Amino acid sequence: MNCCKTLCNMFSLRRDSSVDFILSIVFLCCCFLNCVQTEMARYTTTTTTKQPFMRTPGLSLPQKDVNPPKCSKEVPAVFFQYEKNVLVVGNSSLNPYFNVIEVCCQGFKRYDYDWSKCVPDCGNKCLQNGFCLEGARCQCFNEFVLNHRSDCVPTCPLGCPDGDCFLNGTCVCKQGYELSASRQFCVPICKMGCGLNEICAAPEKCECKIGYVKLQPDDLKIGCQPICIPDCGYGHCVGPNRCNCFHGYQKRQNSSVCESNCYLRCENGFCVNSTTCICQNGYKFDRNTTSCLPDCGDDCENGVCLSPGICRCFNGYKRRGTKCEGVCEHGCGFYGKCVAPGVCGCSIIPGPFHNYQQCDLGYCTARGRCRCQVGNTRFINHCLSPDQVTTYASMHHQKMNDGLINEFNLLIGRHFKFPAFDYHNMNFY
Repeated sequence: MNCCKTLCNMFSLRRDSSVDFILSIVFLCCCFLNCVQTEMARYTTTTTTKQPFMRTPGLSLPQKDVNPPKCSKEVPAVFFQYEKNVLVVGNSSLNPYFNVIEVCCQGFKRYDYDWSKCVPDCGNKCLQNGFCLEGARCQCFNEFVLNHRSDCVPTCPLGCPDGDCFLNGTCVCKQGYELSASRQFCVPICKMGCGLNEICAAPEKCECKIGYVKLQPDDLKIGCQPICIPDCGYGHCVGPNRCNCFHGYQKRQNSSVCESNCYLRCENGFCVNSTTCICQNGYKFDRNTTSCLPDCGDDCENGVCLSPGICRCFNGYKRRGTKCEGVCEHGCGFYGKCVAPGVCGCSIIPGPFHNYQQCDLGYCTARGRCRCQVGNTRFINHCLSPDQVTTYASMHHQKMNDGLINEFNLLIGRHFKFPAFDYHNMNFY
């Protein structure tokens, strides 16, 4: 372009037709040469600056004509309870406190889009850019390769993580990295090496492999120790979730925990002798199932504890803070409190919920008494229309008796000391 400007200045004084023609030819030549230089510069660039190409997350898909077998498992029937006062009876022929359910066998998991099918389970491996195959094997997509951290990473020409990808298909690593043995991806360099069960995760930075944890300070090069969840019990953890039992102890079928011979199920724990079960942290022993069930403390009174600290509220209850509290759709007024689904409580005396007078389909006064809406009449602890009273009394004997006892104790009985009386069997005790 500079040559074009110079020629234009030289001939600016003589502008006949021949000169104009010559200037036009020179101008076109200059433009052509400039375009050629630009194209050469564009196509001789040796590296790419775009981000490495990444595909959708890794997949576990059902394979054609492959139907993995399913296994049976017994789980506590209480996990299937959704109503507060309706206990679930299990379908197990050996113990009514258990339900037999169908699950995917070890090494497989439920397919996210069709729970009737099982697909291979790779755990923390093969999370993207590949397929999970049986045996927890990862098959990467084309142009991707499995790296030192069990991730499928792109190779040239799609990309070169921690390096620059050349058009001839080679990868040049950044400072602190070097090509892997396969020369398809870059790995970080740790000049001093890493300890046992460690990998070089970044330049001069070692981390534990998946399934291992460091138990000592970083300056002690003793490596990482395997993790076993649950704990091995009477055994030694020799690999991720792999236990070697001490002499005289053994594992049960489909269990990794070492324990004594024991007739108890003792799931989520281990038997210390033939009659005693020690539970893992976050669990407590349940006599009905002879197993260790999840423990939520006092925060799951109106629900089922599904795992340590995780409570599922019963139908009609909703989680508020740390408690499952009843839901009353129409509210209970300024002086009332929802004590159960659809049931308001009127406080006659201060204290916990059992000191509240029940008030179904009514409202509470400032004095802690239940009042019914216009058109309804109070029958023990319910607000009913007059034509419903006889029907309720004839069809709900037990509820009516329990309501009468509760009302009596709240209003009168609390002022006296009566002998304890079993109203159901009509006996004092």
